[in-house]
Amino acid sequence: MLLSRLGFLGRQLEVTVPREQFRLPDLGEGLPDAEIVRWLVEVGERVTVNQPIVEVETAKALVEVPSPFAGVLTTRHAEPGDTVEVGQPLVTIDTGADDTRGDTGADTTTGDTPATDGTRGPESQRRRDHVPFTPESDEQTDEPSDERMPVLVGYGPRGPSRVSRRTSRRGSRTDATGATGATAAAHTAGPAPAAGPARATSAPATAGRPASPDSAQRPSRPARAVAVLAKPPVRKLARDLGVDLGTIAGTGPHGTISRADVEAARVPTNGQDAGRVRRIPVTGVRRATAQAMVASAANAPQVTEFVSVDVTETVAARERLAALPEFADVKVTPLLFVAKALLTAVSRQPMINSHWEDAVGDAPAQIVVHEYVNLGIAVASPRGLVVPNIANADAMSLVELAHALHELTMTARSGKTTPEALRGGTITITNIGVFGVDIGTPILNPPEAAILALGAIRPMPWVHQGELGVRTVAQLALTFDHRIVDGELGSKVLADIARMLADPAVTLAWN
Repeated sequence: MLLSRLGFLGRQLEVTVPREQFRLPDLGEGLPDAEIVRWLVEVGERVTVNQPIVEVETAKALVEVPSPFAGVLTTRHAEPGDTVEVGQPLVTIDTGADDTRGDTGADTTTGDTPATDGTRGPESQRRRDHVPFTPESDEQTDEPSDERMPVLVGYGPRGPSRVSRRTSRRGSRTDATGATGATAAAHTAGPAPAAGPARATSAPATAGRPASPDSAQRPSRPARAVAVLAKPPVRKLARDLGVDLGTIAGTGPHGTISRADVEAARVPTNGQDAGRVRRIPVTGVRRATAQAMVASAANAPQVTEFVSVDVTETVAARERLAALPEFADVKVTPLLFVAKALLTAVSRQPMINSHWEDAVGDAPAQIVVHEYVNLGIAVASPRGLVVPNIANADAMSLVELAHALHELTMTARSGKTTPEALRGGTITITNIGVFGVDIGTPILNPPEAAILALGAIRPMPWVHQGELGVRTVAQLALTFDHRIVDGELGSKVLADIARMLADPAVTLAWN
């Protein structure tokens, strides 16, 4: 009897191993998932509180996620390229090295003893984000609660039901099928991490807990089919290509089947070799951009107007401006003059700086006119097209605007634009001239009512003061939402911008 009681207490203490599981937090705006870009720490490495541990890409930006715990990282639950939903596990951290508890589980500073559920008692006011684990399964052992588990940023959705304490503690017992409790729990939670029918049908009894003598005489049930380890996008790809996943040996972690495995197993048709195509998953910023552009084209009737401008005087003014001491530490570009001209045009024609709101319930459709300008700048970044904005750009001096443009561009091109910088734009400029393109038809950045495109600036034949000569000419295109902006308003805005770029003195007069 004494030995039985000691064994029971030993099992009770086993579930209080000091491990913390950190789940992907809500990174803002209700984004449902994020893709792992790269890990900043390795398994076995010690981490500190607030130390960045992983770089993830959401539909908005690239984000470094810090650790809320200190300790040694024992498990990474995803690899680069994997998509993790909010609330799913990211890492498991062993906090034992930073704990003051002894081997018995008692707190040497407070004297508290573990509660029967493997958590702190009421006297120590256990943190809600503390999650004990069983050594065998590395799964959570606390019961589901109606409360949300605190996360680093916001609150993520609660995940599926967790493995109960009863299942975890009885993991060494055999169930009616002859499989151990740990194996039965694995069947319930999902596919076993290791491939092979032997793992799927049986497992050795835990040491010290022999199987029931009756189990050997019970008739065995048919072995369960081995689950195919593949993500939904990979399964869809296999269906599209006519590939049977059951015939593929996965090369990913734990035998997971990857897109490359499916493509390698594809049977070439119509003389096409599967090795001569490359498929790129559409994720993160590129996926969000694609969705926004489709919505923009489908929902807003868009009209584009064009104008050619003699910007010879503006180019000369740029050179004089760059020589001033106030601009010594920043690059003065033609985009600075275009941005200033657009901001001035907005002050003269405020309706261009607006967006459309559809009717909701009894409320009619509305045009929302902004009394401030958050100037968006479209930038080609390593992660695709992003449109960060300069908040309250209309209130900036020319020097401040030059610095803001430089900082915005450098940050975007390095892939470090924050989600906050991508929200709240009111009107946008896209500079396609840097690629040597004369001009194009820009598409609205929803929900904004207008976007201005700047084309290449180059020497061209031009009639100036009645004579044909070579002048520096730029192309401009303005796309606008025709529900808000009619042809007259759009033409006035574009003509104002062209006039200021042709003669910088006009910009001074209108400011």
